[in-house]
Amino acid sequence: MTLSIKASSKWSQAKRYGELLEVMVARNLKVRYRGSFLGVYWSLLNPLITTGLYTAIFGAAFAAYYGNSVVNYVLASFTGLVVVHFFSASTSQALKSIVDHGSLLNKISLPVSIFPVSMVAANVFQFAVGSFPLLVIATLVTSKSLLNVGALLLPLISLILVCTGIGFIVSALYVFFRDLPYFYELVTFVFWISCPVFYPADIVAAEIKPFLVLNPLSLPIESLRQISLSGMTPDLSLIGGALLTGMLILTIGWTCFGFWKPHFMDLL
Repeated sequence: MTLSIKASSKWSQAKRYGELLEVMVARNLKVRYRGSFLGVYWSLLNPLITTGLYTAIFGAAFAAYYGNSVVNYVLASFTGLVVVHFFSASTSQALKSIVDHGSLLNKISLPVSIFPVSMVAANVFQFAVGSFPLLVIATLVTSKSLLNVGALLLPLISLILVCTGIGFIVSALYVFFRDLPYFYELVTFVFWISCPVFYPADIVAAEIKPFLVLNPLSLPIESLRQISLSGMTPDLSLIGGALLTGMLILTIGWTCFGFWKPHFMDLL
């Protein structure tokens, strides 16, 4: 009987959390794109333009590393860019989410974690209606396999876990250090430049490559490219590594968030 009551209580809490998350995501998107012509599709325009710019500058030089095909370079760059842009947008927005809602938290009892999670979830929705359909089309054209299309979700899940974990960390740290956004701009730049997004990994010096593996975006990008562009069956080792990285970062982020959370209200 006691176990049943506990299970019922946990279910009701999870249901309330889900309802709050839905409301927060809808509110975030409405505020962000109020009066906007393209709405959520602005999130797709950025990587498309950047891909075009990289192709114009580096396409001819780096095509040799992509089967002497500029088209392959375009697809590889776009795949890397959508990951980097998703990471940068979701974690940067999560960073300020708790402080920005400090007045609300002082009036209403809400789970504090809902704010960084809702920012990541809003970007997941944008990705699902913007960049993801293009990845699906590229995967179908290249692999002609529905298995590969379904497998796209796995590295994307790992990316979401990474962003949520880091979102927990930076949103909590911002409560204590209000100049964090300036430093975090440098962090996101380091994550971007240390991933083979617009350049092939083969040009990186052998002594540097082991350090690039430490970038939490490397495995999701490699796995997405392998699934969508190689034409081969999904590489389970890449997928497993990406998911393991995501779960590890989420665990670290949630642990840090829980440790710092009792001190939030004194500073909001």
